Amino acid sequence: MTITKEQNGSSMTIALEGRLDTMTAPELEAEIKAALDSVTDLTLDFSKLEYISSAGLRVLLSAHKALQAKGSMKVAHPNEIVKEVFEVTGFDTILNIE
Repeated sequence: MTITKEQNGSSMTIALEGRLDTMTAPELEAEIKAALDSVTDLTLDFSKLEYISSAGLRVLLSAHKALQAKGSMKVAHPNEIVKEVFEVTGFDTILNIE
């Protein structure tokens, strides 16, 4: 998985390319935790994300909870496969998905 970050003040966009699974979820988790002190608005660009596993969902839920009190998080441009995972798991009702 490739992670690309772009920060503009207290807003950050993290773009993911590849698969967010058991092997790569810790990498995303570390990137998000490192950014939490300076970021209040987080956008996760999933336009090039091919797949997300339960490990990836756990990282998203953790980030959502951390940002809920001080800002916002949104998931942008998920493909149909990722959208279906969100729908089946109920994450489409928890996360802000655009």
